[in-house]
Amino acid sequence: MVDPSADPGRELDRFREYLSLLARLQLDPRLQGKVDLSGVVQQTLLEAYQAWDRFACMSEEEQATWLRRALANNLIDEVRKLSTAARDVKLEQSLELAVEESSVRLEVLLASDQHSPVKRALRNERLLQLAAALAQLPEDQRIAVEMHHLQECPLAAVAGHLGRSKGAVAQLVFRGLNKLRQLLAEPEME
Repeated sequence: MVDPSADPGRELDRFREYLSLLARLQLDPRLQGKVDLSGVVQQTLLEAYQAWDRFACMSEEEQATWLRRALANNLIDEVRKLSTAARDVKLEQSLELAVEESSVRLEVLLASDQHSPVKRALRNERLLQLAAALAQLPEDQRIAVEMHHLQECPLAAVAGHLGRSKGAVAQLVFRGLNKLRQLLAEPEME
């Protein structure tokens, strides 16, 4: 739970990279050039800002859940705008489920058996740190790590997407994971 008098912009900005990561993971790569993912993330944060009085009273876990649902709805709205076809309920349900599943995959990367409120809060903080660290990787390493570890794509599929050999992609993943370990091990400087 956040102090309702805290700066909402700063508090919500902590979730920006996390939401950006979830958005990248969920949107079909063929649509990523057509949908402004940063705009979808910004819209999601704006909605949280507008609901700040309620949002600030939630636990961090509830805040993350609220943001994931809002992000899924905003992604659905953007995809729907691209299509003149009738409403696709299956698409809506699959996008919302995909956002939840990718969040679970992120949590698996930080796997541990944490049940107490303090441990859950720490896990949530680590998820935010992981998303921020991924954003600091060079783009090719970030894409390789996200596709291979978070979207569970085989190295051959990642290689095809990046137009590189399977060995080159394995090196990208290896270097990306090493850099992530370094970034996550460094104490935050503010």
